[in-house]
Amino acid sequence: MLRFLARPATRMMERYLPDAFIFVIVLTLVAGLAAVLTQPVTPMQVIVAWGDGFWRLLEFAMQMLLVLVSGYIMATTPVVRSLLDRLAGLAASPAGAIVLVSLVSLVASWINWGFGLVVGALFAKALARRVRVDYRLLIASAYSGFVIWHGGLSGSIPLTVSTPGHFTEEVIGLIPTSLTTFASYNLMICAALFVAIPLVNYLMMPRPDETVLVDPAKLTEEDPHAEPARTPAEALERSPILLWAVAVPGLIWLAQHFITKGAVLNLNVVNFLFLFTGIALHRSPRSLLAALDEGVRGGAGIVIQFPFYAGIMAIMTQTGLAAALSEWFVSFSTAQTLPFWSFISAGIVNIFVPSGGGQWAVQAPVVEAAAQALQADMPRVVMAVAWGDAWTNLLQPFWALPMLGIAGLKPRDIMGFCLIQLVVTGTIIGLGLLYL
Repeated sequence: MLRFLARPATRMMERYLPDAFIFVIVLTLVAGLAAVLTQPVTPMQVIVAWGDGFWRLLEFAMQMLLVLVSGYIMATTPVVRSLLDRLAGLAASPAGAIVLVSLVSLVASWINWGFGLVVGALFAKALARRVRVDYRLLIASAYSGFVIWHGGLSGSIPLTVSTPGHFTEEVIGLIPTSLTTFASYNLMICAALFVAIPLVNYLMMPRPDETVLVDPAKLTEEDPHAEPARTPAEALERSPILLWAVAVPGLIWLAQHFITKGAVLNLNVVNFLFLFTGIALHRSPRSLLAALDEGVRGGAGIVIQFPFYAGIMAIMTQTGLAAALSEWFVSFSTAQTLPFWSFISAGIVNIFVPSGGGQWAVQAPVVEAAAQALQADMPRVVMAVAWGDAWTNLLQPFWALPMLGIAGLKPRDIMGFCLIQLVVTGTIIGLGLLYL
C-alpha cells in the first residue's frame, strides 16, 4: 500500500515543490505576512526585524558548509571509500540497500546529528555504486534517519536544560538527561522508529519499471594523479609530506580533546574530526583539493539560503508570532495532552525556525508556564518540543541541503518519500508522548 501512496506523493512533490531557494523565499513572505496580520506590528517593523536578523546564522552557515566539505574530503580518501564499499557489500539486493542505509543513518544520527547527515549521504553513494536501486529513495532513506537526532545523544534541548546556568533554570531547575534522553518513554519511541523507518522505506520501494537509477556522473570521481608531475611545484602538490605536517597536530588535538573531555561530540568537533582525518588519509594535497572543489560546489545552496532562514527566525521571534502560535496550542491543552500539542506546535514552528536552540528560546517560556499551571510532566513537555523540532525536518528542506549537496539531488527528488515518513513518524512520536 505504501508503494502506491509514495507514487502520488513523489509526483506531487516533483511537480509542486520548487527549488530550495524558492521555498525559503516563499517562507519569508508567509512569515512576514502572518506577522503583520496577526501581531501588533507594522510592515516596516517586520522588515527591520528581518534585516537585523539576516546575518545571525553566519557562523552556523559556515559550520554546515564544513559538514558538507569535510565529509566529502573524508569520503574520497582511499581508506574510507574502501570501508564504505565493504559495508555496502552487505547489501545484496535493492531492498537490503534501503534497509541498511536507513539503519546506518539512524544509528549515526542518534549519536550525533552532523555525523548522521554526512555518514548517511556517503554510505548511500557507496551503496549506489554496487546495487541497482532507486537513487531517490536511497537518499530519502538516508535522510529519514535524521528524524531521530533530537531524541539522541546530541539533542540540543535536553542537553540545554541539563546544563547549569541555562536561561530557564530559575523556572524549571536542572532536568537531567535520565528524565529526557534516557527516559523509558523516549527510548521506546526511538526503538519504535528504528523498526518503523527502515520498514516504511522498504515498503515504498517502486516497481522495477518505475525505479530511477543514479546518474553515473554523480558517482564518478576523477583521479587527480592520472598525469605525472611535470614541475617541482606539481611534485610538491603530489607529496603527502605537507599533509602530514598539518594532520599530525590536528590528530593530537583530537586525542587530547577525547582524553580530557570524553566522547563529547558537537558540530565543531565533528567537522574537525572529519577534516583532519581526511587530510591524514588523502594521498596528496592535489587529491585533497580536488575533493574540496567538488564539495564546495555542492554547498552553494547552503551559502545563500541560511541567511534567509536567519531572517525568518528573526521575524518569528521578534514579532511574537512563534510565541503566539505556541500559546494558541497550549490554550486548549490538559496535563495529559500538553506534551502532544507542544509536539505539534513545535513541528509547525520548526518549519519557520529550523534550529533546535533557537526554537527552544522561543517556545520555552510558553510551554514551561503551561506545564506548571497544568501540573504536567515537565521533562516530557521538554522532549515534546525537541521531537517536534526534529519531526518536520522531513518536510523542511533546510537540513537536507548538506546531504543533497553530497548526493547531487534536489529536495523535490526525495520529499515525496519523506512526506510518507512524516505521517508515520509523527503518529509514532505523538502516541508515544501521550501514552508511554
